[in-house]
Amino acid sequence: MLYLFGFERIGVAVSDIYFVDPNPGKDQDGAERGVRLEVRRLEPGELKGSIYSARPITVDKPIWRIDLLESVTGTPGSFDRTHHHPAVEGWEPGGRVFDKELSAEPLKWLSARLADIEGVLAEVGADRDEVSAADVAGLKERTPEIVDAVRRLLADVRAGHLATPPDESATSVRASWL
Repeated sequence: MLYLFGFERIGVAVSDIYFVDPNPGKDQDGAERGVRLEVRRLEPGELKGSIYSARPITVDKPIWRIDLLESVTGTPGSFDRTHHHPAVEGWEPGGRVFDKELSAEPLKWLSARLADIEGVLAEVGADRDEVSAADVAGLKERTPEIVDAVRRLLADVRAGHLATPPDESATSVRASWL
């Protein structure tokens, strides 16, 4: 499942994810599942036909990533693998940053961070020009809607409907849009 919330220059992409880290950190081995959220750059394309044609939209490189993950064998609701990636270089995230407040109250933490996208940009070292005033206002206004989508996805993950392992023929240990 993939949700996209687009503003002017940035968007928020939210998806369920099932993941096995091929190089896990200490105490991070085994499958993980949950919800990934990324703040991404958006690029509108030129019309490919008439004035009535659909406009191409590119969901481009990530600026910031949050992973609301739990170990598959762990206790549901533990958020024992929940972290964020304040550093992103190109398409690659930096290391996992674990935050006690994020793991304790992930939706509250997420809501506060999304509503303060300018603070997030400063923290991650992104250029302030990457977002417009319309992005800031739109994201702040739509934060409750985005957090509600995350809440619904987490419920579907815990119910076993989403973030399921890839089938046996899969060549990857990651199942997700993001």
